[in-house]
Parts: sequence; structure tokens; C-alpha cells
Amino acid sequence: MSYRLTIVIEALDRGGAEWHLLQVLPRLLGHNFEVEVFCLHHRGELAAEMQRRGILVHGSDVPQSSLLVRIGHLLVRAVMLFFHLLRRKPEIVHFFLPAAYILGAPASVLARSRIRLMSRRSQNRYQKQMFWSGFIERQWHHRMSAVLGNSQNVIEQLSEEGVPKSKLYLVYNGVDLSAFGRQIPQQVARDRLGLSGEALVFVIVANLIPYKGHADLLQAFAKIKEHLPQNWALLCAGRDDGIGSLLQDMVEELGLTQRVHWLGSVKDVPSLLAAADIALLTSHEEGFSNALIEYMATGLPTVATDVGGNPEAVLNEQTGIIVPAHNPAALADAILRLALDPSLRQKFGTAAQLLVRERYSLEACVENYVELYRKILEEHGLKVG
Repeated sequence: MSYRLTIVIEALDRGGAEWHLLQVLPRLLGHNFEVEVFCLHHRGELAAEMQRRGILVHGSDVPQSSLLVRIGHLLVRAVMLFFHLLRRKPEIVHFFLPAAYILGAPASVLARSRIRLMSRRSQNRYQKQMFWSGFIERQWHHRMSAVLGNSQNVIEQLSEEGVPKSKLYLVYNGVDLSAFGRQIPQQVARDRLGLSGEALVFVIVANLIPYKGHADLLQAFAKIKEHLPQNWALLCAGRDDGIGSLLQDMVEELGLTQRVHWLGSVKDVPSLLAAADIALLTSHEEGFSNALIEYMATGLPTVATDVGGNPEAVLNEQTGIIVPAHNPAALADAILRLALDPSLRQKFGTAAQLLVRERYSLEACVENYVELYRKILEEHGLKVG
């Protein structure tokens, strides 16, 4: 017997949660689940690939518009979700990210959906800017069958928000080990990017959003640029969410022109990482980063900030170096230390690759979802074969 699973998210744009779903959902099809995605705002650039992998995506293609029009569209789509759930009657409705939770949860309650789950994939700092969102989310927590976090830090915050421990579940992200792991020779990857084999290459995969800390990273490189090997480059991959021009101005002001390369959204992340020597993540807040475990699966030593699930993924002084957030000086010291010590880079990278294989494989992640869904189905009296 198969069970219907409806995933609700604002859109399938290129981001950590969306990429996570693209990897996980198609693999649920082999475990007796009929899976669909309902996008509350627009389909997003990953929707076509999601459908190609066998997952039906419901959503509209709407142009960017004013905030008021956007909110109105979200409310209309929430009503449409209500009627969709009435018709479809999925056994499980699973919300990803705050907008889907805030607007989708009431639709699922009114539609009397039997099992409701929510996944929080970031720290709850956003509630400080939108205090009303925290209030609304707390009202729905007790109506969920289970609430998921992707790091122990997120789980602790959810517990502080009043979610009973009996409803809390930790499901780490997983990485497809067949895609990462330097299957592509480093020189081949560098040739594609126009980089020399002798260059020392740094990489950061993060959308250009203020809390991702790119400004801190540029300041750190400005502090150590005279001490780095002569031929070095920083590759910045990620969608520009509005601060790209400001960061480019910083590059010129800090004398980093010709060193920093803005690549935009990158589809072939494994090839990009294969070209690198050192990986970076400088966030001010984080849930549990897909980028980190992709770095580690590639065998890269990593410098990451001490926020969210970062220190759970990157073991300090074992697979990389953890530094305080908002601290360009500490970031600079860690980067320079790895830059000048090839043997330490090799030691950390090898340990990182082993850790990912043991703890963060995509297969383990999918199995955790399957076990959780089956457990909750059984708790609701539904037979699982």
C-alpha cells in the first residue's frame, strides 16, 4: 500500500532547503510514497528538474512584484492549498520553511489533514525581525504530529518555543556521495574555470544574502592578501539576492580585484568544488548547511563560523576550523593557517570525507525520513507494509 505525501514550500528556487528536497523526494518513491510538491508562491527554477525526477509540482509562474501583491498572491494560494488538500486527502502534509508553515498550517487544519509535519531548517533569528511570525508559529506547533530540525541547535530552539520533546525529531541533511568526492580531476575542473594548476583556490557556496557573511570574508582576505601565496583566487557561487553590487564595490575598495570571482548560481557544484583547495562558510546564522557536507564529501578542509549546526558538521581541529561569526580577524587567521599548511589541509580533508560517509550520506537521510513517516503513520493507526 502506498501513502500520499504533500510537501508544501513557498517555491522551488535554488537554495539549501529546495536542493535538499530535490535530492530526497525522488528517492521516497521507492518506499511506497506518492509524493507531490505544492508551491505557495511560484514554481521556481528547480521545479522542472523535480518533475523530471518523477515528482508532480503544483504552482504558478508569477513575475516578481510588489510586496503587497506578493502577500495577496500567497493568501490566494493558501486558499487553493486548502481545496487541494480536500480533494487529494494526503495522509501526510509536510511544511518546509516559515512562509509555508504560517500559511499552509491553517489550510491543512481546516482541511482536516490527518498527519501534519513541519521542518525548521534555520535558526529562529528571523523571528526578531518579524516578531509576529514567532507568535504565529508557536500557535501551530501543538497542531503538528511532528516537528523536525536539521541540527541539534535548531532542535533546542524549537524546544524553547514549546514543542514537546516527544514531537521533536532530528534529521540531518545528506549528500549524494556518488556526485561528490573529486570524481573530476582537479586540473580538468580548473581548466573549465580558467584557473592554473598552481593556484591556491578558495570557494564559498552561499547565496548573496547579508547573513551569509560575504562582507566579513572579503575583509578577512584584505587582512592577509600580502601573506597568501602569489597565485590565489576566491570563487563565490550563489544567487545574488540584492547585495552583489555592494560586495563588488568592496572588492575594489579592498584591493581584491582579479582575485575574487562572482560565479552566480552554479548548477555543477561538484565540478566547482573539485577545483578548490579550501572551502569557506561565513554565515551569521545557519541551520545545517548542505554546502558544508558537500565540501566535506569532496575532501576539502573547511573554515566555518560557530553558528547553528556548523560545529556539528565541521569538527573543529579535526575536519576544519570553527571561528566566531562577525569576526574577520579570526576568519583571516584560520584561512591563512590552512593556506600555508598543505599537510594540515590534507589531514582535515581526509577526515572530513570519512565523516561524511559515516554520518551524512543521502541514503541515511532518506532512510531517516522513511522511518519517521512510517512511525507516525503507525501511531495514527495506518498499516505500514
